[in-house]
Amino acid sequence: MSFVTTSDGTQIYYKDWGAGRPVVLSHGWPLNSDSWEAQQLFLAGNGYRVIAHDRRGHGRSTQTWHGNEMDTYADDLAALIEHLDLREVTLVGFSTGGGEITRYIGRHGTARVAQAVLVSAVPPLMVRRDDNPGGVPVEVFDGIRAGSAADRSQLYRDLADGPFFGNNRPGADVSEGIRRAFWLQSMAAGHRNAYESIAAFSATDFRDDLAKFDVPTLVIHGDDDQVVPFEVGGKASAALVKGAELIVYPGAPHGITDTHKDQLGNDLLTFLNGYQA
Repeated sequence: MSFVTTSDGTQIYYKDWGAGRPVVLSHGWPLNSDSWEAQQLFLAGNGYRVIAHDRRGHGRSTQTWHGNEMDTYADDLAALIEHLDLREVTLVGFSTGGGEITRYIGRHGTARVAQAVLVSAVPPLMVRRDDNPGGVPVEVFDGIRAGSAADRSQLYRDLADGPFFGNNRPGADVSEGIRRAFWLQSMAAGHRNAYESIAAFSATDFRDDLAKFDVPTLVIHGDDDQVVPFEVGGKASAALVKGAELIVYPGAPHGITDTHKDQLGNDLLTFLNGYQA
């Protein structure tokens, strides 16, 4: 297996498929790089080198006690990009991974970055505050924390069987396999890592980071996202990034990497193929 070791000794696992201009995929909470397999396989089969990593504390990476916040996630991503000496890279972040790539640009700039894509992503700021009155009430995240502490296995089952894939909507048909894969990946995350990451994805303010985006940016979001509401996430982020392209998936839930994998793959490929150095 392939790992990069960060400055604090954490081992970050990654998959490196295909050849061509590089694409880096950052996954959502509390999953790992396996959640990107459909897109990684598709894009690697269409002429791109596609790298997907497990965030610290998730999947096959080290379950550190510390560093379960966005600054460290972004620095770990930087360590991976520098270790592989990636240039003209397209960064693609789903959900929490959208926060990771956004903070990466905020902290490390775009010298190595050609494009950015936010998919069902948590920026600019999820939690409701005085300066973010349209956000999600903190009580929602307190409930997720309580569920994680009490019985995280059941919490992950409830998310997969309900709002994550929109399986609680009339007429939904999300396979048991997809829902079980979510649970399996989630249980591979460290208990502390997944718990602390709830604050990282919900309470981190990415507005200043988005202001530093100076590369072509694509924002993709479902308008029936029950986890990161469209108005809070994709719509708000697209408005803050100059020249951003916004694609809305009508009626789509949060987990579009699975429920809309073909559409997402094609939209990503179109955006990638449109890049001109």
